Amino acid sequence: MSVQFGKWNFDGKPLDRDYLEKARALIAPYGPDDDGAYLKGNISILYHAFHTTKESRRETQPHISASGTVITWDGRLDNRAELIRQLRDVLTIDSTDVSIVAAAYEEWGTSCFAKLIGDWALSVWDPNNRSLILAKDPIGARHLYYSFDNNQVSWSTILDPLVLFAGRSFALNEEYIAGWLSFFPATHLTPYVGIHSVPPSSSVRLEPGRHSVRKYWEFDPGKRIRYRTDGEYEEHFRSVFAEAVRRRLRSDSPILAELSGGMDSSSIVCMADTIIARGAAEAPRLDTISYYDDSEPNWNERPYFAKIEEERGCTGCHIRVDYQESFRGDFVCDGFAATPATDNGNSEATRQFKARVISQGNRVLLSGTGGDEVTGGVPTPVPQLEDLFARVQLMDLAHQLKVWALEKRKPWFHLFFEAMKRFLPPSLAGIPEFRRPAPWMQRNFVKRHRGVLSGYASRVKLFISRPSFQENLTALEMLRRQLACIGPPADYEKRYPYLDRTFLEFMYAIPREQLVRPGQRRSLMRRSLVGIVPDQILNRKRKAFVARAPMSAIAAKWTTLSAMSRDMVSNSRGIVEPEGFREALEKIHHGQEVPIMALIRTIGVEAWLRGLQQRKLLRDLV
Repeated sequence: MSVQFGKWNFDGKPLDRDYLEKARALIAPYGPDDDGAYLKGNISILYHAFHTTKESRRETQPHISASGTVITWDGRLDNRAELIRQLRDVLTIDSTDVSIVAAAYEEWGTSCFAKLIGDWALSVWDPNNRSLILAKDPIGARHLYYSFDNNQVSWSTILDPLVLFAGRSFALNEEYIAGWLSFFPATHLTPYVGIHSVPPSSSVRLEPGRHSVRKYWEFDPGKRIRYRTDGEYEEHFRSVFAEAVRRRLRSDSPILAELSGGMDSSSIVCMADTIIARGAAEAPRLDTISYYDDSEPNWNERPYFAKIEEERGCTGCHIRVDYQESFRGDFVCDGFAATPATDNGNSEATRQFKARVISQGNRVLLSGTGGDEVTGGVPTPVPQLEDLFARVQLMDLAHQLKVWALEKRKPWFHLFFEAMKRFLPPSLAGIPEFRRPAPWMQRNFVKRHRGVLSGYASRVKLFISRPSFQENLTALEMLRRQLACIGPPADYEKRYPYLDRTFLEFMYAIPREQLVRPGQRRSLMRRSLVGIVPDQILNRKRKAFVARAPMSAIAAKWTTLSAMSRDMVSNSRGIVEPEGFREALEKIHHGQEVPIMALIRTIGVEAWLRGLQQRKLLRDLV
């Protein structure tokens, strides 16, 4: 992905050239192909390109329109042809993405953002009315951060320059940390008080003394797609899924796809092969990459990704995952890490991945993220039962309760209570065990951020939209928060077919019973992809969660972690209770189970905080 950085001094003072050169040096590795700059008085915008399409190689950025508006675009525009038709007086079929976006902005202003389908983040500097607009696509696959005060605003694709060159230390954003220790923080947050992230489907307008955030697009809760037969739903699914994959095959270099052996990644690879075979893709070739750990008895994926490779007639790259290597001996971050999720790139698996990307010339990685959440990977009847209750379809509700009770081998009133309690506030319905804060969190920290630590839990509301639609948006928001925590890679661009806007609109508009049926998890997806994805994959059981290897890795470092617990930065910051943390380590040392992901994240936060403290980037507590 390409990167941008900008700074605007509200008081009219010229920008420090040394400051700009340091920022340029920091973002340059993310955009090694080309660079550009807009420098005028008290505003500077830097751009470094990472090309993935033939059109992007003809772009000049920052782009200056006829009106003088300066647009900097990092993205992939999926509905190019449609926009070119609408703006045919000023565009041609060969127009670059940024010129299409610029023409759309000239024609429709900020209303154009809702018309831009794809993964993107952009900045718009208008010298005529002295305003800056930052915006991101509805899913939030790209990053864009900003920091402002009475004197200036700075913005960047990556957090690093906003933190390292601010010339000050930062207060820790506790809500972000609480979110990271549970189910990911809200999309507008960063770990640093005073630095913000542009939320998905939103634009931020900045002027001297003024700052506003506006949502420009939302999924339509009233949209319905109803057919008479299952076959019509299956045909529509194949069409929108194929289009979601095809859009992400737009590349002038070979594309790499994750292939885990599960249904999500396998379906992407098989559909991509079908599209490439009929000559409907721009990408010249599709390669695959698979991870394995033969020491993990619950994670035997080799037979499944090997089956896909057999069908394809070629073997992909196989990388062994070593969880022991995930835990460094000193637990101090090497170099600067902007967030607890920052990958320092020191693991053997990461080095092998980078070497493979370079050797094959891959610049795009396809990911199966979102497939489980969008296509009905969790076989629960609850959203469907809630829909029937909300529509007062009591006869159908009674029938579905009976059918699902037999499938789940539960009394029907248990299922009914499970569905009905979600209409209650979390304080009355109770928090499920998997959403409860880790027992080693400090009591006051939990009290201040209970809602965040429980995953921003909320109740289903009557009379607003279908409960299943609300469930879809809740799952999507979780995915948005997850994407917001993934740092931008320097060597490739990541794309997510299951998070395609058109695909999501279809999945959110069809009846819930098409997705999940008694005994048929992912019913629509399995039915639709027969003949495209091997039966062995379509009919496999749900993959088990990997737990043994991380526990073994922590147990192997028990002595070092135990010593670390005696002087924890996260304790002095009011986050972790060392005694509870040591108790969890003791349990693992003796082979007992603990909330393993929460423990791994706690260790990561502690290591990250130590790195920030060493660099004196954390503001002292008063």
